[in-house]
Amino acid sequence: MRDYALTTKKLSKQYRLGLIGTGSLGDDLKRAWAKIRGKEDPFKLIGDSNDRTSKGNSNYVWALKDINLEVFKGEVLGIIGKNGAGKSTLLKILSRITSPSYGEVSYEGRIGSLLEVGTGFHPELTGRENIFLNGAILGMSKREVSEKLNEIIEFAGIQKYINTPVKRYSSGMIVRLGFAVAAHLEPEILIVDEVLAVGDIEFQKKCLGKMKDISRGDGRTILFVSHNLGAISTLCDRVAYLKDGELVCVGETQKVISQYLESESSRGEMYFDVDKSKIASIASIRTLNNQNCCVCDFDVSEGIDIEVEYEVQEDVRGIVLALILENDAGPLFYTFNNEAEAPIFNHQAGRYRSCYKVPKLLLKPGKYYLTLNLGMPGELLEGLSNIISFDVLEGSVDPTNLGWRRDRPGTIIHQGVWKNGRI
Repeated sequence: MRDYALTTKKLSKQYRLGLIGTGSLGDDLKRAWAKIRGKEDPFKLIGDSNDRTSKGNSNYVWALKDINLEVFKGEVLGIIGKNGAGKSTLLKILSRITSPSYGEVSYEGRIGSLLEVGTGFHPELTGRENIFLNGAILGMSKREVSEKLNEIIEFAGIQKYINTPVKRYSSGMIVRLGFAVAAHLEPEILIVDEVLAVGDIEFQKKCLGKMKDISRGDGRTILFVSHNLGAISTLCDRVAYLKDGELVCVGETQKVISQYLESESSRGEMYFDVDKSKIASIASIRTLNNQNCCVCDFDVSEGIDIEVEYEVQEDVRGIVLALILENDAGPLFYTFNNEAEAPIFNHQAGRYRSCYKVPKLLLKPGKYYLTLNLGMPGELLEGLSNIISFDVLEGSVDPTNLGWRRDRPGTIIHQGVWKNGRI
């Protein structure tokens, strides 16, 4: 039987809305009095679930509710869920940054974590000094950290700036150093949040490779939170799916990813309340067929129109829409509108519609999901992950006439031009 590296029992975190802190002195005294008398926490049953789409009727909200989790030694556990599902709250409790409202956490060994950009670094200290500071926090001696120092600096790729105060680092440099420190100081449990998305593609690949080495080679445990389902699918042995602060399921990677995508996406269309406080906000997204009807099933021989409406609150230069098309294996391709033209394209206040046409005979039969981002060059205003889904069906087209079959590898059908001749 495999040993557990980390377990949680009924782990829960409650916040009080509209106030600084998690409660009041009166609430704390009531909790203490109930505990002295051996009674249940009087606030345990109070509060709404962590559903951001509804207003709720309580001043309390459960960021996490009754999380029971068992993580094996040497396992890479992925944690997925929409923004606000409770993923970061869970990692902060496991990293001992915040305490649970009730519940228990048990683990063996040291925990190293890479959460928000700059977490664990003192801005006035240099990169070198912060490496030793993090080692001391993990309980390592100065000699132990010194033995790893050159590896950390080389992996982070910031040799030139290692003696510069961290407050002068860019966010990408901080992430590089943070991951290098967390990975090389050899904690028994490594916790990594979506913060890796700040780094460039090359460094992300380097980090994923290092996490594989840590788990497979060194037998250490990793908890990895990401919206990149491709990375989750490649790296993780199992996946935990969180929704509205509750644990929906834990299990085999592809099965849980499929359940997550199916549960979190709407079929064919999705409408949103426009956020008037933002410069621009998404109003709707739909998938349309050749007859301009909103549908969610498409023949492989017909094109797919993806229509997005968004509202701009003030005159602004440069609004960019980006679409990411995914299946169960992860992202397939990324496309955006007018990013090159955005700096010179003026948007006046009002509602706009953009439409992207997916060519016919491009996608093989299967289920697909769309992620939509709205922003300005260098700034994300709104990001909606896996919000709608649609199916591509084999239909009436004979696949043998197209030179492909369903069982052949790949997802994209590329109708390229071949030139053949004798030489």
